[in-house]
Amino acid sequence: MPKKILDLNLTPDLLGLENIKIDQIYQANDGSLHVCVSSIEKTVRCRQCNAPTSPYGQGRSLSLRHLPILGREVYIEITPPKGLCKQCDDHTTTTQTLSWFERNGHYTKPYKDYLMLQVIGSTLVDVAKKENLSTGKLQRILDSYQIDEVDWSTIKRIGLLGIDEIAKLKGQDDYMTLLTSRHLGINRILGVVDGKEKATIKAFLASIPQKKRKTITAVCVDLCDNYIFAVKEVLGDKLPIIADRFHVAKLYRKAITELRSSELKRLKKLLSNEDYKALRSAIKILISKHECYTKEDKKILASLFKLSPAIKAAYRLARELTHIYNTHHRPKTAEKKITAWVNKVKASDVKCLSTFAKTLTCYQDSVCHYFMRRETSGWVEGINNKVKVIKRRCYGLTNLKHFFQRIFLDLQGYDIFLKKQQVNCV
Repeated sequence: MPKKILDLNLTPDLLGLENIKIDQIYQANDGSLHVCVSSIEKTVRCRQCNAPTSPYGQGRSLSLRHLPILGREVYIEITPPKGLCKQCDDHTTTTQTLSWFERNGHYTKPYKDYLMLQVIGSTLVDVAKKENLSTGKLQRILDSYQIDEVDWSTIKRIGLLGIDEIAKLKGQDDYMTLLTSRHLGINRILGVVDGKEKATIKAFLASIPQKKRKTITAVCVDLCDNYIFAVKEVLGDKLPIIADRFHVAKLYRKAITELRSSELKRLKKLLSNEDYKALRSAIKILISKHECYTKEDKKILASLFKLSPAIKAAYRLARELTHIYNTHHRPKTAEKKITAWVNKVKASDVKCLSTFAKTLTCYQDSVCHYFMRRETSGWVEGINNKVKVIKRRCYGLTNLKHFFQRIFLDLQGYDIFLKKQQVNCV
């Protein structure tokens, strides 16, 4: 069946290509559009010495996949000129390459950028199906961008450094550590490290260029000794290490939740069904609200607190610690108040908070660093949630380099590839 010549008013600008003229457009039997073009760039530079060459015929014809038009696959067909370099001893021959394709490539650069946009928030399998590609080819295109590790030259300042672990597979004790940064409201992925051992964290921190290390303002971590000691040994003792407020809150809330559970079991055995049902509204408040109660809440809670002084005392202490965190204290003032709170716990009968009080004392410096600028690792948890979505979407990712690629694209892909697409359109 002869090819169908089309009379389409396409221009190089509409295609996002430069230094070409369009010779012919036809439709193939499979419905794809083929745009035959020729180069208007007269100079062919030597691939070795970059000097201008003499004309030496034509190179092989190329058929390059390009951006789709109206849902149809588009191919750019070009036979670039060839040149002979008389300055090189071996008289090197070179086939011309233009700015929008690579030597020995199969796709135009705008199309590869377009594929990267499609991968953001999706999977390789889904994008490959939509674009009639194999996942292997799509992965090779992704690899060609060399975004499987951080490019320190693109980062002027690190700002806040975040370190946190995430399970490779849900429910299994196998972790990887994410190292992230935040500066001027922009989140970046710096590294994905296998495991959470101190040695591997130290190795990554040591790989950060000295000039970039000086731009770290603080480090946000959970209460993990491996992370804290790794930071101190590589980055020094003077850099503030911030124990995240919400990790601290999680620990003491877990302690009082366990106390509440045991006390409610005791009361359920002690009280009649009707009397225990009367406590439901109070129990609901304790479960739904952590420490901040209205006057109406306090009235409802009074009956439960009367039956369980232990719950009352534990929640009062929790409210006092929350109040310390909510007040804009200076670090030294916060340290004094936290020390007084720990002593109060020791002197009380609330044994469920004893272990937490010891933990608070052990990490007191890191806890009090929060009050310097009230920085938290909420942004780190936000990245972790995004990573969990990537894991579920891709049914798990075990290759750390591929994992880095996907996190990088989801965090920074739009900023890079949308800008490229806009430049191509102009």
